Amino acid sequence: MLKTALKPRWIAGLLFALAISTVFVLLSEWQFSAAESEGPPPAEDTEVVRPLTEVFTPGGPLYGTQADQMVTFSGSFDPEDQVLIDNRLLDGKEGYWVVTAFDVDGAPQDASIPVVRGWAEEADDAGTAPEGDVTITGRLLPPEAPVAGPVPAGTVAALSSAELGNIWDKPLYSAFVTAHETTVDGTPADTGLQTVTVDPQPQETTINWLNIFYAVEWVVFAGFSVFLWWRLLADSYQRSLEEDEYEDDDDEDEDEYDEEPGTTSSEVKN
Repeated sequence: MLKTALKPRWIAGLLFALAISTVFVLLSEWQFSAAESEGPPPAEDTEVVRPLTEVFTPGGPLYGTQADQMVTFSGSFDPEDQVLIDNRLLDGKEGYWVVTAFDVDGAPQDASIPVVRGWAEEADDAGTAPEGDVTITGRLLPPEAPVAGPVPAGTVAALSSAELGNIWDKPLYSAFVTAHETTVDGTPADTGLQTVTVDPQPQETTINWLNIFYAVEWVVFAGFSVFLWWRLLADSYQRSLEEDEYEDDDDEDEDEYDEEPGTTSSEVKN
C-alpha cells in the first residue's frame, strides 16, 4: 500500500486533503473564539468618572467597551424636548422615567444626549428641567430598541435615540445617561424626582453553544477530508491487488491451453 501512496497523484491528493483540513481547523478555531463573548469592562475601570466627549462620539454605535462607563459633562437642558418612558419600576413601583435632551458643551455636530433626570410615579410629577449651567454625572448606557404601539401624548414606550431624534428633530448621541448627580451653577439641583441609579453590569462571560457545535463540526470535517483520501487510496490499492490476481489467473489458463496434462513436447510436434 505504501508503494501506491507514493505515486505522484496520491501525494498530490494528500497535500490537497491536508490543505482543506488546515482551512477547516482555522474555521474551527474562529468558531471557538467567537463562542465566548467578551464581558463588560471591569468595575474598577467603569466607575472612574471620565468626560463624555472623551469616551464616546455621536454618530457611531456604542460598543461594549464604552457602555456602562461613568461619565460627566456640562451644558444645558432643553426643557421643551422632554418625554416620559412608561412602565418603569423603582422599588417595586411602576412609574415613569423623565428624559430630557441635554445640549453637551464641546460635542461634535452640536449633538445632544438624552438624560434620564429621574423617576416619577405619576406623569404630572415630572416637572421641568433646571435651567442654567448644568453638570451631569451618570452612567452611559446603550439605547433601547423602539417599541411600536399607541402611547399617551408626551410618552414613548422605549428610550430609543433614533426615535427621540425624530421627535426632537436634532442630532443625538446613540446612547443615553442616567443622571446620578445634577448640579446647577455648582450647586446640587433638587429635581423633585427619585434618582435612577444603575449599577455596573455583572462581570460574566457568556458562551454561545451553537458556535461550540460549529467548531466541533469543522474539526470533524477536517478529519473526514484526510479519511476520505485514505479511503480512496485503500480502494485503489485493493483494485490493484484484484487486477494482479485476475492477471495471474489468466496466465494460468493460457498455460493449460498451451500444454495438456500428460502430453510431451515431442508428441505435439508429431
